[in-house]
Amino acid sequence: MRRIFSGIKPTGHLTLGNYLGAVRQWVEVDQHQADALFSVVDLHALTVDHEPARVRRLSRQAATLLLAAGLEPAHCTVFVQSHVDEHTRLSYLLECTATDGEMRRMIQYKEKSARERATGGSVRLSLLTYPALMAADILAYGAHEVPVGDDQVQHVELTRDLAVRFNQRYGRTFTVPKAVRPAVAARVMDLQDPTSKMGKSHAETAGIVYLLDEAEVVRKKVMRAVTDSGSDVTYDRETQPGVANLLEMLAACTGGKPAELAEGYTAYGALKKDTADAVVELLRPVRRRHAELCADPGYVDGVLREGAERARWLARPTVDAAYAAVGLMPPV
Repeated sequence: MRRIFSGIKPTGHLTLGNYLGAVRQWVEVDQHQADALFSVVDLHALTVDHEPARVRRLSRQAATLLLAAGLEPAHCTVFVQSHVDEHTRLSYLLECTATDGEMRRMIQYKEKSARERATGGSVRLSLLTYPALMAADILAYGAHEVPVGDDQVQHVELTRDLAVRFNQRYGRTFTVPKAVRPAVAARVMDLQDPTSKMGKSHAETAGIVYLLDEAEVVRKKVMRAVTDSGSDVTYDRETQPGVANLLEMLAACTGGKPAELAEGYTAYGALKKDTADAVVELLRPVRRRHAELCADPGYVDGVLREGAERARWLARPTVDAAYAAVGLMPPV
């Protein structure tokens, strides 16, 4: 059976975009068709300024929401990255394999460091080196596939390059993974800025639907969504990005096709109402199950503990082999 690894970073509350773009694929497809590992990658949240208590809170919330969305410990491994030391053990070896130029070419580093320099600031060294940790997340488990969005493909390509280079220098140690774009994933854009992805770390939240938003909050955000000039409801992302975003959200929630759904509307108001209703119904069971899990914290603790134990068991032989391959002495 092929193995997949994917993670979610606890830098904000999970959004409808996270659910439709990744988590639903994990729940409906990946955990049933592969040996799947899903991690709350909390170490990656430390690459920027953060509040320790908030990172802990969001990490637990993310893990609980993954279970509430339908990940089943009987079918997959759910764990927190920092609970498995093999991630950081392997990360350093991959830093010793990567080059400075490779790290500096990463788009996220270039964009974030440029923004900081423009205001006279600087970024943490970990923002430069974290792609090595991301590669360790994947390579430690011998993952064959990594489900990612377009913004993470570059990191998986770097992971492939590092795996190949390490294998050539020190002998075959790592499986070379490939990035896969989930066939059922949906692209969800910000309701107030339909040219930007709905992100959990955005400062402006009026256009972001969070998985734990109350039903009336969801309806209010969708009904206030930015549309476009004119009044025709047509599916054209270039000329009508706001309407297209609503149609794509409705299609993702109901299983329809955006262009076909557009034919049933003559006004924006009706489209917004139906989209709001569909999103509310989609998230209702997730919110209900999340509340149940919060009332039983011992269950969540047990899942994460057992998940970390299995992840450690899977990763340790590969990481130990990598340590031996580069010439490090075994413990005595």
